[in-house]
Amino acid sequence: MKDIQIDPRGPRFSAFWQLAFSVSALLAGANPVGIAIMAVLLVLFIPGAIIGPQATLQGWVFRTMVRPRLDPPAETESFRPPRFAQQMGTTFSILAVASGLLGLDAGFFIFTGFVTFASFLNSVFNLCLGCEIYLLFKRATTRTAA
Repeated sequence: MKDIQIDPRGPRFSAFWQLAFSVSALLAGANPVGIAIMAVLLVLFIPGAIIGPQATLQGWVFRTMVRPRLDPPAETESFRPPRFAQQMGTTFSILAVASGLLGLDAGFFIFTGFVTFASFLNSVFNLCLGCEIYLLFKRATTRTAA
C-alpha cells in the first residue's frame, strides 16, 4: 500500500473528539447512555482503523474546516502509525461496549479509561501511545543492513 502522508495535526484534532466522547461515557457510566456513547466512538474509530485517520469523520472536519485556516504543516507523517492507534482505539472501544452490554461494569470503565488516557495524552501533550507502540514494534521486527 502506498505510504500516504498526512498532516500530523489531524490525528491530534481527532484525539480531542475521542477525549470528549470517552469522558462523556465515563461520566454517564456503564448504563445504556454510556454504552451508546462508546458505541458512537467505536463507529468513529472504524474508518481510521481500516483505511487511516484521513478517512474518519474527524479527519474530514479537520481537512475541510480547520486545516484551510492554518498554515501548511512544517512536515507530514505516514498514516500508518496513526492508523495503528485507531486500531487500538477500536479494540478498546469494542471491549468497553461488550463489557457494558454484558454487565461487566469494571471492564466498561477500564477499557473506556484506556481510551480516555490515550486520547488525553495525544490531544493535550501530542503523545500518541498507539503511534509509539507501532514504532517500537517496527523497530523490533525490522532487520537492519549490517
